[in-house]
Amino acid sequence: KWDAEDILFSIAGEPDSDRRFVGSSDSGVYELNAADESGERMAFDGERHQSYVTGLALIGDVLISTSYDRRLIWWDVEDHRSRHVVRAHDRWIRRVVALPDGKRVASIADDMLCKVWDVETRELIAAFTDHRPQTPHNYPSMLYALCVSADGRWLATGDRVGHVAIWDARAYQQVGELDAPLLYTWDPKQRRRSIGGIRGLAFSPDGERLAVGGVGQISNVDGLSGPARLEIFDWQSGHRIHEVEDSERQGLIEQIAWTQDGRWLITAGGDHKGVVAVYDSDTGQQRHREDTEGHIHGFVFD
Repeated sequence: KWDAEDILFSIAGEPDSDRRFVGSSDSGVYELNAADESGERMAFDGERHQSYVTGLALIGDVLISTSYDRRLIWWDVEDHRSRHVVRAHDRWIRRVVALPDGKRVASIADDMLCKVWDVETRELIAAFTDHRPQTPHNYPSMLYALCVSADGRWLATGDRVGHVAIWDARAYQQVGELDAPLLYTWDPKQRRRSIGGIRGLAFSPDGERLAVGGVGQISNVDGLSGPARLEIFDWQSGHRIHEVEDSERQGLIEQIAWTQDGRWLITAGGDHKGVVAVYDSDTGQQRHREDTEGHIHGFVFD
């Protein structure tokens, strides 16, 4: 464990290696070695972001970062320098993921668009959405969550009001949709504001199920005083297989990962403190929970 004054919002890992890359609240991108107990970080140089680094995607020796500054930056992981900057979205960028073909990345932002980019040429390939820019109560919505299936066939995007859209990742056509309205809380009286939304999405290894995570109904919209909530769908039929709330542990589920055999789901997030939990995907039961000192924004699962 290492302690630092900044907040780390994103992380990426190199397969079969101790190399880790993190994006920070100080607008920087860093490399660290998971086997180095000192926690020393190597900063990337060149043109940097101008706000929080909210997403990282690693493709070979190229690292692509996203930020609230609305830009994507291409970094060379060997010489630790930025190589190309793209003004990618019109509002805050929330996530970026690498597609399994190693040739494309997808990004999402609060302009409610999912965009797919060519890693080599940095050109935009496609842009699409099924997410409304405003909530049912006429306040701005956000597009928080993005994932891709292991075979690269499907993309899924999830927004503030609990709407999920599923896309053909080759034709960029919508092939399904789901709704998880209990992940959205609206306070109509005291504060007139909403909170929650879909924060974590993950396809099962076979691509047939989709796990959706966030926080359940919140009693105080000024905090995260609601249960961590996980829903699992057979997304092609729209059938909700499991819905689970951790009544003992409040806060968001920020990220979800399936084990390779599809048996277990790992979630992480929290409120002002953090939590990692393991669920049995067949029964939906939580089998283990580990509390941590700080909110978890992202993790690497090997």
